[in-house]
Amino acid sequence: MWVKIQPSLKIGTFLLLFLFTSEEACAESVIKSVQLIIYPRNEVERGTNVSLICQAEVSNWLGSHSNYKYNFYKDVRAINTNQTSSTDHIYTIPDARMAHSGKYKCAVVTEEQTKESSAKDLTVKGLQTPVLTVDKLKPREGDYVSAVCTAEGEIGSLGFYFSDGSEEHYAESTESTGSQRAERQIALTKGTVNIYCYYYINLRSTIARSYDSNVISLDVVELEINPNIKVNPSTNVIEGDLITFSCSVDTTYQRNSDIKISLIHGRTMLSLNMTKTDYKMSAKADDSGEYECISRLGGVSKSSAVNITVKELFSMPVLRIFPAEVFEGENFTISCQNTSFASERIQMDDIRYSIFQDKIPVINSSIYRGTAGKASNGQYICVAKAKGISKKSGRELFEAKVLVSKPEISVGGPVIVNESFWIHCHSENGSLPIIYSLKRNNITLNRTEVSDLHEKARFLAMISTPADINSYMCEAENNGQVSSKMSERLHVTVIVPVGKPLLTVIPVPENIEEGSDVTLICNIQKGSSPISFSFYGGSGTEIYRTTVQSNSTSYDLGAVKRQDSGNYYCEANNQADALIKSDTVTVEVSLAKWKKALIAVFCMLLVALLVLFIVMRFKAKRVVVNNKESVWSERPPDDADQDSLGSTNEGDVEYTEVVHPQPVDPSRIPLKKGTDTVYSELQTTQGAIEHVNHQGLLEYAELNHDLPEPVD
Repeated sequence: MWVKIQPSLKIGTFLLLFLFTSEEACAESVIKSVQLIIYPRNEVERGTNVSLICQAEVSNWLGSHSNYKYNFYKDVRAINTNQTSSTDHIYTIPDARMAHSGKYKCAVVTEEQTKESSAKDLTVKGLQTPVLTVDKLKPREGDYVSAVCTAEGEIGSLGFYFSDGSEEHYAESTESTGSQRAERQIALTKGTVNIYCYYYINLRSTIARSYDSNVISLDVVELEINPNIKVNPSTNVIEGDLITFSCSVDTTYQRNSDIKISLIHGRTMLSLNMTKTDYKMSAKADDSGEYECISRLGGVSKSSAVNITVKELFSMPVLRIFPAEVFEGENFTISCQNTSFASERIQMDDIRYSIFQDKIPVINSSIYRGTAGKASNGQYICVAKAKGISKKSGRELFEAKVLVSKPEISVGGPVIVNESFWIHCHSENGSLPIIYSLKRNNITLNRTEVSDLHEKARFLAMISTPADINSYMCEAENNGQVSSKMSERLHVTVIVPVGKPLLTVIPVPENIEEGSDVTLICNIQKGSSPISFSFYGGSGTEIYRTTVQSNSTSYDLGAVKRQDSGNYYCEANNQADALIKSDTVTVEVSLAKWKKALIAVFCMLLVALLVLFIVMRFKAKRVVVNNKESVWSERPPDDADQDSLGSTNEGDVEYTEVVHPQPVDPSRIPLKKGTDTVYSELQTTQGAIEHVNHQGLLEYAELNHDLPEPVD
């Protein structure tokens, strides 16, 4: 099957072939692969010569000669770059150390291409054992020894540590002439000290530790500077006794006599230099404890200690106030006493007392009596003195309790009949706690205790009539019934909810005509003013709202119309917020009287006109006479009708009543007015009947004429 190729497709294929051929022509070589070889192996011992061989497999264009750049990397960091025309290159690591361990790879770069080898790990085992040296072999206690730790030929990031048997000392490494070393000054104590060193090296995510160095033993000569401490007269003394401390050091066998001696008690340094003078003090009760002499020479210090017991000359005075709670106006007593004293030195009478109020002396005695009040409030202490020793008691705050003041009774919120409300009771003054009682007609209903002077006591109550509100009182007390105070009676406004309203319509709903003035009156039997009234009209919408101080109100509708008809009601409400609705009153607005009369006249006129029309119509039918030629005679038939005379139909006879005035003999006729009736039969054919009104009926016409008056 032959396929026809479009000319545009041929041109595109030619261009692609041309470009491909051009790229091949421009590229002189193609790097197919790159391989890294670690010789002699991937894991070697310290000191081994290691070679990294980077081999490239390259295809060259015929007759071309390319140069290649070789890059070597360790842990992503470039370590060597070289350019050559050879397809392989060697990077050597002589005398490999553990710091050379890592992940290696190489890359071959030409002008057009770059290709990397896969990464390979090189592990170098073993660390250099460090060497320790010191500058002194026979130091004295307190001397410093300069120790040097050296790692010959080691490279990398090293951290050196020195150990003297009791603790380890760190020192930063420095690199000198191909080796790494660290130096540290070490203070030596007495006895034999063994010193050695070691180092750490950081290898990517791991840390390797070297072997310990050589150990150097140093015999440290002890300094004989132990102090001697002496106490005079004794380590057991009584307050007020004079104590003398002496500290000394035997410097006979010491080459250096620059020694400093200090006397310390707890955290307090009593004397800085005890080599020349003693330390003296008058003993107090709180001076008991350990006293220490410390001698220092250079960086060496030594100590000796002794315990001192100081007996109290007399105990700390105790201040007491009786009674514990005192109300204003009541008596109270303050006493100052000691529980013990050193009978071998003093007697009870040797102790003198003073009582102070807010640092002001009140009395030089152990007893103080006073009356509680604002002037007696304050902080009290007492001071006892004997043999030059003065002691203060602890501070006691005295504050006279205040009797509760007359409470005030109030309510929280509006008071509504038959609804719960809160009664508040509060006294402005009075020491806490205060007990409040709610009373009604002198009967206790409830009690509560208040522990905050600003807090009010609350009681829940309810009344059924407004007069009940005055029966409530409250009582406050903080010292029993002795100090109880009664409030006034509760006087507040009581709200009576509104009763059911009554809606009255004037005039009565049955007699309301259009144009009448209608008044709506809404009235309630009970309820506290102000009262809000609302009127609602026939459509159920509010038509009027007002607030009054009375129990009723009204609303005038004015001249009402028929559309004002409907159901009316009113609502009442007050502060009790209990909306009450009246019964509904139906209002029907009738027509005005003149409208009713007009309608009646109009109706009567319509009836009269209808009767008149009927009568005229009836009369018109009776007076219609088609033939007036004969009276009581039979109409002769026409020639054309002779053939049909043989059979006569009664329906062809018409009767017409005609009244004519007749000549009458006066002598034969009674004297009267009247009407003579003359009947004439008019007979026509059927055809004649159709001609006369086409009724086929008997029609009567009554003709009345006035007769002449009778002649006498």
